Amino acid sequence: MAQWTSAVGAAQLARQLSSQSRPTGPGVRKPPAYRSLADGIRLLVLEGRVPVAARLPAERELAVALAVSRTTVAAAYEALRAEGFLESRRGAGSWTAVPAGNPLPARGLEPLPPESLGSVIDLGTAALPAPEPWLTRAVQGALEELPPYAHTHGDYPAGLPALRQMLADRYTAKGIPTMPEQIMVTTGAMGAMDAICHLFAGRGERIAVESPSYANILQLMREGGARLVPVAMAEGLTGWDLPRWRQVLRDAAPRLAYVVADFHNPTGALAGEDQRRALVEAARSAGTVLVVDETMTELHLDDDLKMPRPVCSFDPAGSTVLTVGSASKAFWAGMRIGWVRAAPEVIRSLVSARAYADLGTPVLEQLAINWLMGTGGWEQAVAVRRSQARENRDALVAAVRRELPDWEFDVPSGGLTLWVRTGGLSGSRIAAVGERVGVRVPSGPRFGVDGAFEGYVRLPFTVGGPVADEAAVRLAAAARLVETGAASGAEVPRTSVA
Repeated sequence: MAQWTSAVGAAQLARQLSSQSRPTGPGVRKPPAYRSLADGIRLLVLEGRVPVAARLPAERELAVALAVSRTTVAAAYEALRAEGFLESRRGAGSWTAVPAGNPLPARGLEPLPPESLGSVIDLGTAALPAPEPWLTRAVQGALEELPPYAHTHGDYPAGLPALRQMLADRYTAKGIPTMPEQIMVTTGAMGAMDAICHLFAGRGERIAVESPSYANILQLMREGGARLVPVAMAEGLTGWDLPRWRQVLRDAAPRLAYVVADFHNPTGALAGEDQRRALVEAARSAGTVLVVDETMTELHLDDDLKMPRPVCSFDPAGSTVLTVGSASKAFWAGMRIGWVRAAPEVIRSLVSARAYADLGTPVLEQLAINWLMGTGGWEQAVAVRRSQARENRDALVAAVRRELPDWEFDVPSGGLTLWVRTGGLSGSRIAAVGERVGVRVPSGPRFGVDGAFEGYVRLPFTVGGPVADEAAVRLAAAARLVETGAASGAEVPRTSVA
C-alpha cells in the first residue's frame, strides 16, 4: 500500500522551485544542478509548502517541467532519499518524508504558572486577560438567573435552551437562517472538535488540514488516530490554495477537512468569499465534511476591513459545513464555552455521542455568555478586546522589526498571531534557548504535520508596550546564541517584566 496521502504535479513543483531565491554574485559557488534541485525540494518540505507524505512527480515528468535531464532529477531524488527527505517503493512512486530522529513536538505549550510570569514573558499562548468589568458583570448576571436552573438536574447535553436560541438568532441576524435545533453548546472549541472527530473520523480516517494549522487541534486529531493530510496554505495572507484543496479532496477523499477561514491560526490569513464558496463546492463534490473554526472571527482589527460572509452561508442547511465557534478568543480563555452549528440531524448525533464523554457544559458559564449576548455586553467586551489586540499587534510588529530585521512576516488584519520566518535559523532551537533567556515562544513544527516549518515561530499579540519591546530583545538574544552556536549553556541577563 502506498504511503503518500496527497500528490504534487510536475508543473506545480516547477513553479514553486522557480520562486525560490538563491544567493548570487561574485564569489558565490554554484552547486551542481542535482544538488540545487535536491536542496530546493528539501526547503519546500521544511517550510511546509510541499506537505510531508506528498507523492512527487515521476522523474521523467519533472525533468520535462524543469527542462533538465532525467539524470539530474534521478540524482536529486537519490540525494533526498539518502538524507531521509524522500521514500520510494516500486510501483508506488516517491513521496516526501522527514528524517528519522527529528520528532515532532508532541504538544502545544501549556500556559505558564502565575508564579513564573514575573521573570518569563509568555508568548506560548494566544490568549489575553479577561476584559473587565464585563466578566464580573456577566458572572453576577448569571448568578441572578441561576435559581430556576438549580432546581433541575443541571444536565443539558445540547446546551441551555436560552443560549441555543441566542446563538441561533445571532446567525440569523447575519443572514444565515438558523434554528436552535442546529446548535449544540460545548465545553470550548476543543470540546466541539473532539465531539466532531469522534462522530465523523474514527481511527485511521483521513482528515485534511491546512498546513500550517492550529497545534492543539492537530494533536487532538493525532491522539484520536486520524491520518492527517496537510494542504499547504497560499503565499502570504492570501488564504487557501484552491487547486491544491481540490486535488487533495479528489485524490485522498478525506472524511473531514478542518480549516480556519477567519484570521487563520497561526498565519493570520483571511479567506475571501470566492475561496469560501469554492471550497464548500469542492467538499460537497468529494463527500467531505468541512469543519470551519470561527473562533477568531470577531477579532478583526483594521477599521477599513470588510469581513466576508461566513463559510456556512454557502451551505445554509448545514449538510456539508459544520461551524465551530467559541467565547475563548473573543472574550476570555477561562470562559470555556463553545458551540457547533450544523444540520439538526448532525446535532442530534453529536448530542447522543456526547452522553459518553462530558454530558454537558457548565450551566453558570452558559448563563454568563447568554447574559453578555443579551445585554450588549458582548459587543462592548469584544470592542475592548479588539483594541487591546490591535495595540499589542502594532507594538510587537515594531519591536520585532527593530530588533530582528532579518525576520520576515506579513501583518494580519485580525486574529491574535504573527507567523514569522526566522531568517534561516531553527525555530526549535530559538524556542529552546528562549526559555533560558526569559521568553517563551512556540516553534514552527508544532503547527505542521511531521516536522515541517522548522524555520518559523509563532508570536501572539498578548503583550504590548515595554513588555513587547523586552520580548523582542530577548528573542534577538536567543537568535544570536543560536546563530553563533553558543546556545549550549550560555545565559544572558534579563529584567523583570512584572
